[in-house]
Amino acid sequence: MSANRVPRAPGRAADPRPSLERETMRRVSRRILPFLILCYLGAFINRGNLGMAALQMNQDLGLSPAMFSLAGSLFFIAYFLFEVPSNLLMQRFGARRWLARIMISWGLVAMGTAFVRDMGALCAMRFLLGAAEAGFFPGVILYLGNWFPAAYQARIIGMFMAAIPASAFLSSPLSALLLQMDGAAGLRGWQWLFLAEGLLPLLLGCSCLFLLADSAQQARWLPQDQRAWLAQRIARESRMRAGIRHESLARLLREPRLWRLALICSAASASGTVLNLWQPQILKSFGASVMQTGLLNAAPYAVATVVMVLWGRHSDRSLERRWHTAIPLLLCGAGLCLSLLARAPGGIYAGLCMTLIGSYAFKGPFWAMTSGCLSGRAAAAGIAGVNAVSNLVGGGLILNLSGWLREQRGDGLALAPLALLCGLGILALLSLRTGVAQPRPGPADEAL
Repeated sequence: MSANRVPRAPGRAADPRPSLERETMRRVSRRILPFLILCYLGAFINRGNLGMAALQMNQDLGLSPAMFSLAGSLFFIAYFLFEVPSNLLMQRFGARRWLARIMISWGLVAMGTAFVRDMGALCAMRFLLGAAEAGFFPGVILYLGNWFPAAYQARIIGMFMAAIPASAFLSSPLSALLLQMDGAAGLRGWQWLFLAEGLLPLLLGCSCLFLLADSAQQARWLPQDQRAWLAQRIARESRMRAGIRHESLARLLREPRLWRLALICSAASASGTVLNLWQPQILKSFGASVMQTGLLNAAPYAVATVVMVLWGRHSDRSLERRWHTAIPLLLCGAGLCLSLLARAPGGIYAGLCMTLIGSYAFKGPFWAMTSGCLSGRAAAAGIAGVNAVSNLVGGGLILNLSGWLREQRGDGLALAPLALLCGLGILALLSLRTGVAQPRPGPADEAL
């Protein structure tokens, strides 16, 4: 016997081929997930690059802190208004065509932001960007639910949403480099930033028409036995769910559990949104250069990307959602309190890092829990509604309030509303009854 060969344990026959489940989920994840992650990466680069652009743009356009917050918040107001209709239209036209429409339109608007000349034009473009992107995230969450059984969803959603911190990690130094193109071809650095970073979603939107399928039954790249197994598994789990099944949108909006989920999500969403726009300016106030600001801004997002994926995997393996959602929210609140109380730049930066890591680790378990709470036709409107309300509260109300406090009182109290919202979110989470029976993992649930 070769010295490098490990003897087979007695009584254990070699599996002649990978299990049907393992092979199916590997094939699906490798086909769908990387492309959707890249799409979401492009979305968040263009949603959040306003924070880095502000290092030059605010002075060019004469924006005060309150004006900058107002312009940034209009994205989320439009997002709120168009989120649910967009997700319902996706059900009508199909994910492949509708997601392509979303990406192409937001790419064009993002590039158009390079040519704004005043506060009014910036506000109009941010509103249009929110309207263009509305429906992408809840549409993808709903789409992933049609491809991945429940025992995979926290890790899959966590891997997908890792594009959010990864976008900041990648775009912060990239944006800093683009800002240094100031004057090239007669354009300011912030104009090059919007032009270059808006091109990615435009190209991805065109690719979407060729790479995605609306359901397993339409996936020609899956063998027939794998298509049949996946369709049966998804259908069976849909019947098992004991979540909200309201068919009427009006009845759905009267469901208390939906509003609790929206409050919980608002706490993490607001923390990520406010820091995404304001953290570069906070770090720049420490005396850092533009490139140093970009690198310092990127570091916590790199950690958050790794933690987000590992935490989602741990939630799936334990089939536990509530505490896997609560612990990151507690970390988020603790980081905000540290940032408020610290006086040295190192302490403030540590608090900001804790807040960002907690706000992103939260997402995988939370959305897996939310997907389990909603079923039937309620899922499309419910997931979109939770996401829309959380974006309105975080990106509309809290972002404007933080900007006003920053202008009136400086950085000291600007993060206080976030800390209060995190406390309310934790209380709502601990009192939430999901009413969902999680399916046990299959024999190949470690495939991903």
